[in-house]
Amino acid sequence: MDTNASYEVQIGDTVIEVRGADAYAPDGALTTFYRCRDGRNVVDVWATRVASFRTADITSILRLDLTPAWAP
Repeated sequence: MDTNASYEVQIGDTVIEVRGADAYAPDGALTTFYRCRDGRNVVDVWATRVASFRTADITSILRLDLTPAWAP
């Protein structure tokens, strides 16, 4: 799947870029990033886990759209 977004996850002083994820959701003690099917931003049974981080360690999550605002 070709996603048009990535996420910057800040954990303490470290910033980690998560690519290939369309959405994220809490998953117990973790925050998990998912690649969703058909370009949807909905986490369902068909979503694939891309990365997980301890929620207590996350300072911020920033979504970065890779498609320019002027693009159709």
